[in-house]
Amino acid sequence: MARGGPDSTAPSRRPLVEDLPPLRRTIAGFGRNLGWVRSHGWAAVAEEHGWQPVERARAAVRRAAWRSRHAGPPGAARALLLVGLQRSGTNMVVRGLARNPAVEVYNENDRRAFERYRLRPESEIAGLVARSRSRVVLLKPLCDTHRVADLLDGALAGATTTPPRAVWAYRDASGRAASSVAKFGDGNRRVLAELAAGRGERRWQLQRLSADSVALVRRLDPESLSPESGAALLWYVRNRLLFELGLAARDDLLVMSYRHVLADPAGTSQALCAFAGIDAEPASWADVAARASPLGRPLTLDPEVAERCAALEADLDAVAAAGLERWSR
Repeated sequence: MARGGPDSTAPSRRPLVEDLPPLRRTIAGFGRNLGWVRSHGWAAVAEEHGWQPVERARAAVRRAAWRSRHAGPPGAARALLLVGLQRSGTNMVVRGLARNPAVEVYNENDRRAFERYRLRPESEIAGLVARSRSRVVLLKPLCDTHRVADLLDGALAGATTTPPRAVWAYRDASGRAASSVAKFGDGNRRVLAELAAGRGERRWQLQRLSADSVALVRRLDPESLSPESGAALLWYVRNRLLFELGLAARDDLLVMSYRHVLADPAGTSQALCAFAGIDAEPASWADVAARASPLGRPLTLDPEVAERCAALEADLDAVAAAGLERWSR
């Protein structure tokens, strides 16, 4: 029995979706979305992918009206990077900001800014921001989270007269692990198993991990972990980068807690908008609500993984609370 879950199974030997040829990758994605519809309903999938034509049309009308009155000159917009780990509430943040007419959004599936969920070359991204007449250009490069300092200090810094900023979003390890396994199966564990076996060095999930994190993954042996514990371990090593890369001390990066947003949508969104440099619109966050675990049961994690995640979560909470207080003044 794998550690950290009574119903764990050995890691799947099927190729990861990202390794499949384009056609098979599309079919696999369709199958995954179909399973998500069956377990969570069509509304959840539509929200996940932005397949809400009425809401999008309304937002486009509001944005056009705003631009007719308030549009600034090209070269004045701020790039706002939303980073972190998938299944951490980032779609909720994008949805709330997308309803603000001063914000132009490039989500991770937008081919103008991304290719297979990775940012296009920095010069292209800088060009998108430089041409914008919005106040903020929101981009969600989750797979490039480990590069956020390079992005803030690179081409984006000189693209406009308004310096770029970033938001690091996180969710509690158990909630994120449950959501990840429900959506992606044991993919997180399999990636870490590749790392433990000395492979997968090109995968985005494994970029810039510290030597200590790599040693930890190898010692814990992902092959013996449950899918949930594997997902929590990936949460740990990726969110640990916030401190290992010195990002927590940056004034141009705001750490944002999913739990804080659920507890106080209006207050948290006001702080976020102040950080971004736009007027807050609390009504844009009125539909934010907590959701039950997709597993429908308490999550059991490997003891060491759980202990390490709890300690890191406390550190993240402290940084997020300080940022919330600062930008709420």
